[in-house]
Amino acid sequence: MKNPCHCQNNQAYFLARAFDQLALDASQRELLLAAFRETRVSIPLKMRREGREQVRSFVGYRAQHNHARGPFKGGLRFHPSVDPGEILALAQLMTWKTALVEIPFGGAKGGIAVDPKSLDESELEVLSKRFCQKMSPVIGVHQDIPAPDVGTGAREMAWLLEEYSKMHGFQPAVVTGKPVELGGSRGRREATGFGVAFLAREAARDLGLPPNGRVIVQGFGNVGSHVALRLAQWGYRIIGLSDSRGAVLSEEGIDVQAALAWRKQHGHLQGLEGCRELDNDTLLEQACDILVPAAMEATIHCGNEAAIQAPLIVEAANMPITHRADQRLHARGVRVVPDLLANAGGVSPFQSRNEPEGRW
Repeated sequence: MKNPCHCQNNQAYFLARAFDQLALDASQRELLLAAFRETRVSIPLKMRREGREQVRSFVGYRAQHNHARGPFKGGLRFHPSVDPGEILALAQLMTWKTALVEIPFGGAKGGIAVDPKSLDESELEVLSKRFCQKMSPVIGVHQDIPAPDVGTGAREMAWLLEEYSKMHGFQPAVVTGKPVELGGSRGRREATGFGVAFLAREAARDLGLPPNGRVIVQGFGNVGSHVALRLAQWGYRIIGLSDSRGAVLSEEGIDVQAALAWRKQHGHLQGLEGCRELDNDTLLEQACDILVPAAMEATIHCGNEAAIQAPLIVEAANMPITHRADQRLHARGVRVVPDLLANAGGVSPFQSRNEPEGRW
């Protein structure tokens, strides 16, 4: 069952609960909710399909919520669902997240309403660079710093850096998540997923869950794959994984490295040896000790909350649980580590003193 709740509505309910606990008055609430700036641009793109040339216009957004603590900071996503309400809600989330981990940035978010899989690499490059051209007056090292998000990565950040530098001189600090060769940080790509894994392990210990417990990770992108890799290294049994095409399950455990190799070869997880296939919604409902939703918003909602069996949910995606489902899970005693903390590794990568075997 699909969830009808909008990302912005979920954010409003969560914030209202937080504001009530803090006893904020109406003027304080209004100030914290208001966005500093919202920008919308149209991006024309020449494409060739079925031997014919055509021009399509894509819509791009950048919401800059609050910069009281420092320059705006936030991801840039390429996804068909991108809209102004979603982008503003995620920009607000970034404001709270950077404040929580005590780094001197504010909150922003951006996106283009496009399915990146529908474009070839050259089209994606032109789209990314034209977005940068049109947003250049409102981004910058001391203004607003984009980062990777859903549908984007180091490649897209390199394109933005190249285009911005044409106009302003070489400015490697204008984006994060860029390739190391262009001034990126070692471990940045893994940081969000490893941070989720670290908090999952600590929360599981607090709850007395087994150190070799069963884990399901919904979403096998950059974040989800690194969550699975690190938890597997720590002895957890990864029994379920999923991508946009479907899910795989094995009670005996999935070799995460083998799953990565299979996906690289085939482009999906379906057909992975030793696993049975099921859909993404059904995967969420399987018995496990730790459930990590690492895909999109609102994947756990009132239509499937009652079927969730995991005693611990660690939110790797942004707002993967709707506000009503969150209340019901809490009433049932299910512990949720919120995205506000769980996926903050993307803005605060660190090297744990207790993990000498690898860099974060």
